[in-house]
Amino acid sequence: MSEVKSTDPDVASSHDEEITPSGPAKNIWSRIYHDPWFQVSLISFISFCNPGMYNALTGMGGSGQVDGTVAANSNVATHACTAGAALVLVGAFYKYLGPRLSLLIGGWTYALYAGSLLHFNRTANGAFVIAAGAILGLGAAFFWVAQGTIMVTYTNDSTRGRAIALFWVVFNLGGAIGSLASFGLNYHSKSGTVTDSTYIAYIVVMLFGWVLSVLVCSTESLSGKYHGKRISQDSKALNWSNLQRTIMETVKIVFDWRVMCLYPMFYNANVFYSYQQNTVNGKTFDLRTRSLNGALYWIAQMVGGLLMGSILDLNGINRRARAWIGWAVLFVTGMAIWGGGYKFQLWNDQRMQLGFKQDIDYKAGSQYLGPMFLYFFYGAYDSFWQSYCYWIIGAQSQNPVVNAVIVGTYSALKPAGGAMAWRINANKINAMSEFAMNWGLCIGSLVVAVPTVLTLRKGKDNVETDHC
Repeated sequence: MSEVKSTDPDVASSHDEEITPSGPAKNIWSRIYHDPWFQVSLISFISFCNPGMYNALTGMGGSGQVDGTVAANSNVATHACTAGAALVLVGAFYKYLGPRLSLLIGGWTYALYAGSLLHFNRTANGAFVIAAGAILGLGAAFFWVAQGTIMVTYTNDSTRGRAIALFWVVFNLGGAIGSLASFGLNYHSKSGTVTDSTYIAYIVVMLFGWVLSVLVCSTESLSGKYHGKRISQDSKALNWSNLQRTIMETVKIVFDWRVMCLYPMFYNANVFYSYQQNTVNGKTFDLRTRSLNGALYWIAQMVGGLLMGSILDLNGINRRARAWIGWAVLFVTGMAIWGGGYKFQLWNDQRMQLGFKQDIDYKAGSQYLGPMFLYFFYGAYDSFWQSYCYWIIGAQSQNPVVNAVIVGTYSALKPAGGAMAWRINANKINAMSEFAMNWGLCIGSLVVAVPTVLTLRKGKDNVETDHC
């Protein structure tokens, strides 16, 4: 497979010169702080506090409201704004901002969105929720490009799967804990909406995560344990020469055919949330059970991330073989899980026709257990999907400039797909049609990705082999 390399001569390899943090790292804190694995762990915990809590809200169905239409329309605004900002601005100009500033720009918007839901509980002002969703979309673009670039760049082929697993466990622990907290706070609620204290708790945690962003450092500050490429200070200068180089480099990466074959998978990464969260969870179960299901969904994500990360870090086999194994896991489990979903949707359509809605409680025995396990496996499959997407992005390069652009396209295309799906959900399209769209897009996008898997280089580590 031909290589996709950065055209920026100012991006230096750590193999060419050893770059260490400014000043000697004499104390323990400095050594820990500049360690790549500490930074991966830190971004995982920040994600726990920000998008993890956001996932807990949306996972309850309708963001904790009886009528999910306002939340669905807000999610359309969120995903659309993320798509535009990540594709046009954030990924291409990541090297000028760096991860810390990107996270500080983006992280506070999660608390704003939770605050808008608190405001909606008191005033029923849906316009503010939608506007906050749009602002969150812009902030999320900065957040996810920084997070993704750290996760896939600060590690290599032999450790990337574990880094993704670590992130997925810690990140989704936020959704699990948040959902369990909502389950407890709303256990005796008869209103169908969550309490004010639920939203206030989310706001506090989100703001704490945002403050932690000041501790994130870029590749040029990492210790000698980092073996990827670093960005020189000269290339960060905002001048016409650097901007021209950035634009040319971005165009080359975005239109590389191997990256383009992954675009349908990227687009599909957020498509199934609206169906699973609003249609399956939001319309089938009562409030406290929706919260419990949300916790199970994110716990399944943790389990799935660990499993897929372990598979993608298998020792003794080359990069392409691991890519094929991961692809096969997605295909086989996708057919099995969506096949079970088809049976559920037939059953639930019959219930809806009889007027049953938001009625199943977790104490309902066998009536609850089947849908509960399906929802659990839906969560696991999402973690399989996104873990694989991140892993194959990292398999293309260990250059932060290249990875930021590819992560930017990923961060743009997945909310673009999500915006489409949430809009379909807000328009109350037939549930079976929603389901069929999800299943078809999953399997179809896997087929389109086959050429990239076929041509992936076999080497066991990508330190010297940047693809794109």
